[in-house]
Amino acid sequence: MKFAIIADIHGNLEALEAVLEDARKQGVTHYACLGDVVGYGANPKECLDIVRGMGMPCVKGNHDEYSASLNQHLEGFNPYAAQAVQWTREHLTEDDRKWLRELKYIRLVTSFSIVHATLDAPDRWGYVFDKLAAAASFPYQNTNVCFFGHTHVPVAFVRDSVVRGGSYSKFRIEHGRKYFINVGSVGQSRDGVAKATYATYDLNEGIIELRRVDYDIPAAQGKIIAAGLPKRLADRLTEGR
Repeated sequence: MKFAIIADIHGNLEALEAVLEDARKQGVTHYACLGDVVGYGANPKECLDIVRGMGMPCVKGNHDEYSASLNQHLEGFNPYAAQAVQWTREHLTEDDRKWLRELKYIRLVTSFSIVHATLDAPDRWGYVFDKLAAAASFPYQNTNVCFFGHTHVPVAFVRDSVVRGGSYSKFRIEHGRKYFINVGSVGQSRDGVAKATYATYDLNEGIIELRRVDYDIPAAQGKIIAAGLPKRLADRLTEGR
């Protein structure tokens, strides 16, 4: 059994399609989504339809939550993100919004768990960039492996006697340790690599691998601009920031 773990698609259809094609080439048999299917990009419904249609386990992200409500105030969002959420609301059906509203914050998938942000307060949308922030989630982690998103920055935190963390490309899960792993972002990279990012998890081998995939960035940028969304949202796809 080999999973593709995808997060933060953010309505970027070109990136999602490239990731799914790469996953097929890697022999992936199952999928799981860590939330923020929508927001920022110009194809929220198309991306939602793919994730929903594939029947993959999915948890709720902050953009999913706010896009699912027509009346929820957008405090805490920067102006670009708020404009994108408002635009996304208008381009989803009520059935789409209902599906987003009903997503859970945390899910168990076979032997691992998934969450968008943190395990200690999954509905507060905290950011995990360092060992201190990761340490707050470990007491709530009931599986050896938990995948999370939200920061768009791939990093793996490991707890045995202490909590350690750092970047990764490929590693094997070791018995007696807990792993809290960010798989990066499919649709809006923020670690300086302008590619679609996701991870595979081979449960039989216990191996997790970070994957970087090229996609048609100009096409995704053109759709954002044509939709009247902020140009900054298009520019950052090239920057990977």
